[in-house]
Amino acid sequence: MSGTVTPELATRLDAVRARIAAAAAAAGRDPADVRLIAVTKTHPVEVAAAACAAGLEDLGENRTGELLMKAAAVPAARWHLVGRLQRNKVRDVVGRGWLLHAVDRRPLVDAIAARAEALGVVQDVLVQVNVGADPAKAGCDLADLEGLVTYAAARPGLRVRGLMTVPPLPPPGEDPGDAAAPLFARLRTARDALRDRVPALEELSMGMSEDLEAAVREGATMVRIGTALFGARPEVRP
Repeated sequence: MSGTVTPELATRLDAVRARIAAAAAAAGRDPADVRLIAVTKTHPVEVAAAACAAGLEDLGENRTGELLMKAAAVPAARWHLVGRLQRNKVRDVVGRGWLLHAVDRRPLVDAIAARAEALGVVQDVLVQVNVGADPAKAGCDLADLEGLVTYAAARPGLRVRGLMTVPPLPPPGEDPGDAAAPLFARLRTARDALRDRVPALEELSMGMSEDLEAAVREGATMVRIGTALFGARPEVRP
């Protein structure tokens, strides 16, 4: 499916790229080292097609069903599943070349690895970490991270490419970036501590529309941006 790039999308994309470039420059980083993942969650497939036509190579979805539908319609994109993966959906996503961002428990590791081995492929994954210990967020505890990463990395059907996190909502009145920055730093420190044992552990998927500058300053290699590119999400149809 081809998409129409609206002036609004083009303007928003320029603004997001400028924010990434400014944050990278402030941190002494190359902005090319930060991959922009455009998250089209709940937006129609035409929005995903337009994003691809605008030059956004990496697109992300939270739900497996929505990802399957949009990836079939926009096959030119590199797709990412950035939301929680249920074990009964593993067969639908493994082996398609997508990056799975939210692997957070051993039973899910086992299911993904078994499916990948059955297909004769290596599935790339990120381990999701609940850095803020927020009961409303998914992800493994920091205390369990080393065990989960080394367990997953030992499976022949998996390649653990890095870590991902979603910070808690900031306290009222606090800047989201200021609130998230120490958590992003904690994730980077955890990644760095594990890289000797798991050399493939390079990626840090962290930062969204409200806190991307803090994420880039703290070493994000992927930022997941939805609202700043596409505006408020439409209501989910029943």
